Amino acid sequence: MSRTLVVAHGSAELYGSDLQLVESVRAALADGWDALVVLPVGGPLVERLADVGARVRVAPVPVLRKSLLRPRALPGLAWGSLRAVVETVRLLRRERADAVYVNTVTVPTWLAAARLARVPALCHVHEAEDGLPRLVAALLTAPVLLARTVVTNSEAARRSLGAAYGSLSARAQVVHNGVTGPPAAPQPSGEHDGPLRLALVGRLSPRKGTDVALDAVGLLAAEGRDVRLRVAGSTFPGYEWFEEQLRARAAAADLAGRVDLLGFVHPTWPVLADADVVLIPSRVEPFGNTAVEALLARRPVVASRTQGLAEIVRDGVTGLLVEPGDAAALAAAVARLVDDPGLRERLAADGRSDAAARFGTDRYAADVQRLLRELVGVPAAAPAPA
Repeated sequence: MSRTLVVAHGSAELYGSDLQLVESVRAALADGWDALVVLPVGGPLVERLADVGARVRVAPVPVLRKSLLRPRALPGLAWGSLRAVVETVRLLRRERADAVYVNTVTVPTWLAAARLARVPALCHVHEAEDGLPRLVAALLTAPVLLARTVVTNSEAARRSLGAAYGSLSARAQVVHNGVTGPPAAPQPSGEHDGPLRLALVGRLSPRKGTDVALDAVGLLAAEGRDVRLRVAGSTFPGYEWFEEQLRARAAAADLAGRVDLLGFVHPTWPVLADADVVLIPSRVEPFGNTAVEALLARRPVVASRTQGLAEIVRDGVTGLLVEPGDAAALAAAVARLVDDPGLRERLAADGRSDAAARFGTDRYAADVQRLLRELVGVPAAAPAPA
């Protein structure tokens, strides 16, 4: 008998947590669930979810952003949240939902609605907001207490929950993301004439450290190294100012002609395949799908030693880690790879093998299926015959 899973997510784009949602839904469908995914807006994720067999509905609900946490915005947020809870309870009852899967802490009304509708809920936490004032962290995290099952995508995210509520850290289960590899077997970058090709894939955001990457390119150029950087990504609404700053920096004399801001790119495999080194200079990164994709693309990685990235990249074994926000350290790590082709190839080869073993989609699907079955008290699937 088919069971109905209602899935809530906070965006409709095709970045890390969005693509991870597709893998979660794919796993649920393969285990016999009928999945309805509810998004606050339309976007490219709708087609991707429909392609794997999910039903998709757009139903506006408040999505927590920093701009909504200002005193003037709080009354509107409270009223909108109350209305959203009422409408969501009605939706769950109409759908006769057996379970709710909330894929982010940024749509907290879903967890309240699931509790009121008496539908068991799983909250999959992809955020790790370290450094927030304790009261703010407690308020943002409080809705997660309503979930029957709590899953985080990294130890860093689990620790972040624990900083707000120790009980959440104790009962949260860590399930690292499962990331799909490139469509064709990756080839070594090899030696070539011309400039060193760097790539950065991710949102244009201070959190992602895009500005640090541009400064590192400037330092490498000052050393006389011929280097180019391609940046694939766009901004969140409200962060257009940051893109303007990046474009101004890229036009400066030391970087002129060395940086290409490509905007949103999907799929990103051609950008990774064309790179000699991939940079992930995030200041904050709860997991880091891009790091896994770069490893699967068999490209040497230089990443920040922060949160989930430090769980993905084994320093000196599968990539190089540097302190976040340190452009000089980032440039030095890139120079080290340039000057040691053997190290570059060894990290790329070992990184691909390690990523395939630890972050595969089959392992991830099995974990999601197990968690959903445990959520509703269904016995685990029988193992496949030998």
